[in-house]
Amino acid sequence: MLQERIEGKWLACFRRVFALNGIKTKTTVTVISETQSRPVLIHLSELALYDLGADFCMIQMPTPPQTAPVPVKGTGTSMAVQQNRAAIEAMKQCEVIVDCTVEGMIHAAEWPEIEAAGARILVVTNEHPEILERTEPKAELAPKVDLGVQMLSEAKEMRITSAAGTDLTVDLTDAPCGGTPGFGTNPGHVAHWPGGLCLAFPGPNTVNGRIVMDVGDMNLTFKTYLASPIDFTVENDFVTEIKGDGLDAELFREYMAAWEDPLAYGFSHVGWGMNPDARWVSGALYDKRDMQAVEFRAWAGNFLWSTGANQYAGRFTEGHFDLPMRRCTIALDGQVVVKEGVLQGDLA
Repeated sequence: MLQERIEGKWLACFRRVFALNGIKTKTTVTVISETQSRPVLIHLSELALYDLGADFCMIQMPTPPQTAPVPVKGTGTSMAVQQNRAAIEAMKQCEVIVDCTVEGMIHAAEWPEIEAAGARILVVTNEHPEILERTEPKAELAPKVDLGVQMLSEAKEMRITSAAGTDLTVDLTDAPCGGTPGFGTNPGHVAHWPGGLCLAFPGPNTVNGRIVMDVGDMNLTFKTYLASPIDFTVENDFVTEIKGDGLDAELFREYMAAWEDPLAYGFSHVGWGMNPDARWVSGALYDKRDMQAVEFRAWAGNFLWSTGANQYAGRFTEGHFDLPMRRCTIALDGQVVVKEGVLQGDLA
């Protein structure tokens, strides 16, 4: 079992990543965490900010009571701030938010207000520091992520196919697109570590077709590789049928149904991973407690789709799945950008 303590190599890594995010002497920073946050990440953040000479404060919120009908994992929708005005105003006054909450604030209800004030956010995902060290953001990834986001933004249609039977079409007209190499310096930028994603948030009634998750694809909410296929029917943004005879499909259906919320079946985002340092095999080598599994969202050449909250389609829900798949082909207006799980052209 990996130990959680301060290591010099991890502190150096945090300093480098924070510097990539434009944190230097007198940069105003808030570290937001909660009582169930991973303590070593808070401590490494504090020490790195001190070494860089940042003007920082630290806010720790009490982890709120569990009110969901099932465990909430991997949502990007932290409930920790609980609309606390003092915490929100403090974050609005800062240039950078270092987010050490368990789930992260990317989809949190409070983030749009904080973002509008000009703050940018770095989500230090709830991983063991060894995983963060191995997937450290690199400056050279930024141009490739920027290119991928540009290609998404200019496209009208995304089509995803696979030998397993996937054939999904996404209308990208007016869809907000974004991505991160794991760092950013512009006001309102959203970065997370591990980074390396290109994503689109489809609008209402824009996603249709079939998705077949095959053996070896990942259910990140459960932090497991599939041992049996799951066949999804998607109509106008919503998963309308979940077929499969194995335990994976049964657990998926049961978890979704437990929310008793139709919005949990809606699409959140679609895209692909760009991080060459992420490794698909690593999920077999770590205990579940050591990983938030963001590495697999960023794994280069995956097809990543997600159900749950999509603020751009006016849908808010706690129910959430992130589902990275291997060996898919992704085309934008007919141009293949990922072929059978391999990045193409200048994205590679």
